[in-house]
Amino acid sequence: MTTITAADGCPLYYERVGSGPPVVLIPGLGGDGRFWNGVVALLASRFDLLVIDHRGAGRSGRPAGPYRIDIIARDVLAIMDAEGCGAAHLVGHSTGGAIVQTIALDAPERARSLVISGGWDRSDARFRAAFGARAALLDAGLADAYQQLTHVFGYDPAFIDAHEAELNKAVASAATALAPFAVTAARVRMLLDFDRSAELHRIAQPTLIVGARDDSLIPIHHAHRLRSLIPHAVFCELPGAHFHPRTDPAPFAARVAAFLDQQGVT
Repeated sequence: MTTITAADGCPLYYERVGSGPPVVLIPGLGGDGRFWNGVVALLASRFDLLVIDHRGAGRSGRPAGPYRIDIIARDVLAIMDAEGCGAAHLVGHSTGGAIVQTIALDAPERARSLVISGGWDRSDARFRAAFGARAALLDAGLADAYQQLTHVFGYDPAFIDAHEAELNKAVASAATALAPFAVTAARVRMLLDFDRSAELHRIAQPTLIVGARDDSLIPIHHAHRLRSLIPHAVFCELPGAHFHPRTDPAPFAARVAAFLDQQGVT
């Protein structure tokens, strides 16, 4: 449990767990490294895990802005620098996948291999409608509605039924968890501006693309598109909804470990 200070003064929280080859775990838009708890429990015996909280979320600082994917990518590199990690295997889910793409393109020497889960290369009309509406809810101060829709988009119906009380608690605490709303809305809108699709052919690192069969937030066609734009990438489809690495971490952790084994990681 460590905090460093970014060049602009923002506190950046992260944790380092386990031992072995270095792997960086970067969460999605929620930005909280605890998203990876189940995966960490399964991989820490084999890998040296750096688990990141984004600026503007989790236990990191929440400056007014600006918020861009490349800024968060620089934060990840700063944490790696602080830990003496010159290069690592990068695992990013959703927004974390955009961060992984950015590091692979802008600082390729820092990425040994890439796992992009629940990711996309650029927004399309559906993406813009969904995320624009989510940002508008925050603009209107409707944190509870924002959180409810996050659950609908992120979890499968069976999980929502089985965890209704837990999810209702998250809705009740959303006004605190998502504050300041302007920061969270800015983080949502940064996704609309992300587009490195014309450059993805330059990615040379071994790359695994993971798509979830029932992902309604980032439908699986985005994963297929990423696979087509990174010519050497391999694709894996897993069951579940968008938050499957949290709700069912074992298949995800097993696939990531197998992919790293294929790279000769010991």
